[in-house]
Amino acid sequence: MMIRIFIALVLTLTVSCNTIAREPDRTIVARAGERMLYLDQIPEGLVLKGMNETDSISAVQSFIRQWSRKELLALRAEENLTPEYKAEVNRQLDEMRNNLLIYQYQQQMIIQKLDTLVTDNELQDYYVSNLSTFTLTSNLVKALFIKVPATMPDIEKVKNLYRSSDPADMNALEELCYLYALRYDDYDDAWMPFTQLLLEVPLESANQEQWLERNSAVELKDDQFVYFVAIREYKLRNSVAPFEYIRNQVKTIILNNRRNDFLQKLEDGIYDEAFRNGTLKVY
Repeated sequence: MMIRIFIALVLTLTVSCNTIAREPDRTIVARAGERMLYLDQIPEGLVLKGMNETDSISAVQSFIRQWSRKELLALRAEENLTPEYKAEVNRQLDEMRNNLLIYQYQQQMIIQKLDTLVTDNELQDYYVSNLSTFTLTSNLVKALFIKVPATMPDIEKVKNLYRSSDPADMNALEELCYLYALRYDDYDDAWMPFTQLLLEVPLESANQEQWLERNSAVELKDDQFVYFVAIREYKLRNSVAPFEYIRNQVKTIILNNRRNDFLQKLEDGIYDEAFRNGTLKVY
């Protein structure tokens, strides 16, 4: 259907274009001065699945009108700009072209030659050497969170088990929660922001630090549910962030530093080579 629409449209639009110089294997659908819009430049995505023929043609014609208006405006601007403005446009175009070429070349070199393997020792060494830069801006916890219906049978068993860290108790608690709990999240091995946990429970604390220092476990209720929270560990804001929590951040920093060093050496090498072989001459 798309092909038929384009053929019908092209037959309509190209009647007046038969005498225009064109690329032999491409079909012109619009011309603004000497600038051409070819059929293969119209995005296929303009015509969505399920669109009828009228809407499809309308979408393509709308694209052509927008192209035409933009090109005509650019032509008028080119005709009327002062030489000074034209020179500035050309300067900016040259700069943009150079920046784009440099960026693409750098990306190509990074893909081909940059070592992206970061070992555990490198991560640990960087972390230990830069502890003062990894300061927490929020409180962290390792916690157990359970949400059960207020009418849950054997709820007393949950109360007796959730504070424990004994593996047998944890297995019994997990089996119980599997049957009745709406939520059972064990963050015992992963740090999480305390504020994230607070979103799950009806707890309001004006002083999070004070609450964490005074509570290792808490039971909360509302009209429908009972919530159990056991705080296994906590880290307060303004203290050093745990390595496990910022491991990916440390890796990103190392890779960024390595990337910057690589690009600097690449630039220096090109400069030195050009100076040696005479490509660069400074007068």
